Amino acid sequence: MRRCFSTATNYFENHLKNELSGIQSAGTFKSERVIQGKQGVLVKVSGSDKPVINFCANNYLGLSSHPEVIAAGQKALESHGAGLSSVRFICGTQDIHKELERKISEFHGTEDAILYAACFDANGGVFEVMTGEEDTIISDELNHASIIDGIRLSKAKRLRYKHLDLDDLETKLKESQDSRFRLIATDGVFSMDGDVAPLADISNLANKYNALLFIDECHATGFFGKTGRGTAEAVGGHPHVINSTLGKALGGSMGGYTTGPKPLIDLLRQRSRPYLFSNSLAPSIVGSSIKVFDLLMNDSSSFIGSLQTNVSHFRKSMAANGFTILGNEPTHPICPVLLKDAKLASTMADELLKLGIYVIGFSYPVVPKGKARIRVQISAAHEKEHIDQLIDAFATVGKKLNVI
Repeated sequence: MRRCFSTATNYFENHLKNELSGIQSAGTFKSERVIQGKQGVLVKVSGSDKPVINFCANNYLGLSSHPEVIAAGQKALESHGAGLSSVRFICGTQDIHKELERKISEFHGTEDAILYAACFDANGGVFEVMTGEEDTIISDELNHASIIDGIRLSKAKRLRYKHLDLDDLETKLKESQDSRFRLIATDGVFSMDGDVAPLADISNLANKYNALLFIDECHATGFFGKTGRGTAEAVGGHPHVINSTLGKALGGSMGGYTTGPKPLIDLLRQRSRPYLFSNSLAPSIVGSSIKVFDLLMNDSSSFIGSLQTNVSHFRKSMAANGFTILGNEPTHPICPVLLKDAKLASTMADELLKLGIYVIGFSYPVVPKGKARIRVQISAAHEKEHIDQLIDAFATVGKKLNVI
C-alpha cells in the first residue's frame, strides 16, 4: 500500500509541475507581491526600497484604512469578541449582524438582506434556492466566475447570451417562454473590461417577458451612481435581486450579501447552503461595515466627486498619449489598458513598479487570449499628483516597450 501510494503521489506531483511549467512558459504565472502594512494609496511592497502608489486595489473610496472604519472595527472587537464559532442559525447571530442587514436594505431601498462570508458565497447560494428544474437562468456570457459557479449548482435550464447583446438576450427569452420562472443574471459592472450592463434595457426586456432580474453589484456598490447606489442609479433599471460585497469599496474587509424581497431572504436563511454551513462574519468586520454605510448615507457626494475627477483626468490623458482604454462607461474607475500580449502586460507591470506604480497585468485565463491588459483602478483617495505620476510612468514605459 505504501509503495502504491508513493507512486500515485509522484505521478500526481509530476502532473502538477507540468501544469505549472506550462503556465510559466505562457507568461501567465501569477506571483503574489507582499504588502507590508495597511492597504492604502501608498503601500510598501516587499523588495521595493520605498512606498509605491497602489492602482490595483478595489479600494474605490479609500475606506480600507479610513480611521473611523478602523476605530469601529476595534470597538466591535472589544464589545462583541473576535468571532462567533458558530453558524448564524445556531448561536452566531448578534445584534450587530441584524443592524448591518438593516442598513444594507435601507441603503439599497429593498425589503431585507442576508449576510454571507463573501459575495462568492452569496452567488453560490442564491440560484439554487431561487430556481428549479422547471425554470431557466439566462446569463451574460462574461459574468463573473462566482455567478457561473452558482448557476451550475441550480437544476434550472441554463442559457447564455452574448455579452451585453440585447437582441440575443431577447432571443433567449423567447426560446424559454415555456419555463415556470426565467431569471436574467448579469454583472452590473464587468470587472475585467469596465463595461456597464445596459440595465434599463435589460429591465424592460425582463418586464416584457415576465422574467426576474438578478444583478451582481460588487464593482458598483458605494461609488457608482450619483449617491453610490450602483448600476441602477447610474444607468436606470430595476433589478429584483442584488448581490454585492463588503470587500471592495465598502471597507475592503470580507463579506457579501443578497438583498431583495423579504420572502426570498427568509427562504435563503432556510435553504442557502453557504449561509447555513459557514461561520458568521466576525464582529470586527461587521462593526467596520456598519460605519461604512453610515459614512455613505450621510456624505457620499464628497467621496464620489473626488473619484470622478480622478477617473476623468486619467482616461483623457491616457487616450491623448495613444493608449487604448477599455470600458463602455467613461466615469467608471475600472480603466483597463489594453496591451493584447500576455508577456507584454506582465513586463510592463514590472517596469511600472520600478517607477513606483503598483499595477497588475491580466491575461488568459482571467481574460480571453489576445486581450491581455493592465487593469488600472482609480480611488477617491488618490491625489492629482498620484494620477499625474501614473500617466507619466505609463508614457515612459509605453515608449520603452514600443506600445505607443
